[in-house]
Amino acid sequence: MTTPFEGHEVEARLRPSAEAYRFDLDQALASMVALEATVPADAYTASILGTERVGNGVVVGPGGLVLTMAYLITEAEEVVLTRNDGRRVPAHLLGLDNRTGLGLVQALEPLDLPAMVIGSARDLDAGASVIAAGAGGRAHAVAAKVMARMPFAGYWEYLLDDAIITGPAHPHWSGAALIGPKGELVGLGSLILEGRDNEGQARPLNMFVPAELLPPILDELARGKAPHPPRPWLGVFAQEVDNHVVVVGVSPKGPAARAELKAGDLILAVDGMPVSDLSEFYTALWALGAAGVTVPLKVLREGDAFEVEIRSMDRATLLKKRRLN
Repeated sequence: MTTPFEGHEVEARLRPSAEAYRFDLDQALASMVALEATVPADAYTASILGTERVGNGVVVGPGGLVLTMAYLITEAEEVVLTRNDGRRVPAHLLGLDNRTGLGLVQALEPLDLPAMVIGSARDLDAGASVIAAGAGGRAHAVAAKVMARMPFAGYWEYLLDDAIITGPAHPHWSGAALIGPKGELVGLGSLILEGRDNEGQARPLNMFVPAELLPPILDELARGKAPHPPRPWLGVFAQEVDNHVVVVGVSPKGPAARAELKAGDLILAVDGMPVSDLSEFYTALWALGAAGVTVPLKVLREGDAFEVEIRSMDRATLLKKRRLN
């Protein structure tokens, strides 16, 4: 039987060696599962994230609680987990957190797998040795190092104050576990980024969400509750170009689309506060209040500056809710 991780092994030279660690490597890797999510074709995120999503998950609690990235399971109507031995177990979505990007699913049959201890990445500095692990055992793990700790601003109205950047990159990073020196979960794989080596050559790196962001929200996610009040959302896709916030697209049915913002628009200020990068833009936006607040923007389009007021919303209201049987 073919499994989601077959045929996608990590290069042998990049794999971790058990002798290099003071914890049981195979025990830690046994907490990993492959995750497959099926999303309806008419789901809001289907056109952006697809209807068939494949990644990884980490068993983090008794009873089959599995941590993964929210974008893998948003609007999922079916979730299947695959153990390293190939056994498949159905699961369902429990909760999502837009602030951290973390999501939680519940196995519907016993996984019979050890839970990985949730640790902290606070003491992980550049140069620290870590393991980036996907489902499938040692052949799907990378012996990596922390390359940097830095803020990360995503184009989809997302901001992490202290992201973990690692290399070499894991080729199947979505929901991969970042395992620290004690064998604990210290991060969860979110993205692949492009970095530069000492010779200026491009090389792929991974971005991980720090694991210490999970414990304060774990109980609410497990109950299917939103762990934070919804922030104001505009539905803007933006990038930083030459110290400007540039709109590169808008989300269908979102507030920015209704306000007729367009690709190429420059966002100069939020409520009178000048913004020159994504971090400043999001910080000023979220400081205005809760979802639903009116957001005054100053926009530059084809050389003409103008003011526009946009009524923000809670992005979750556009998503399909899981049907309870």
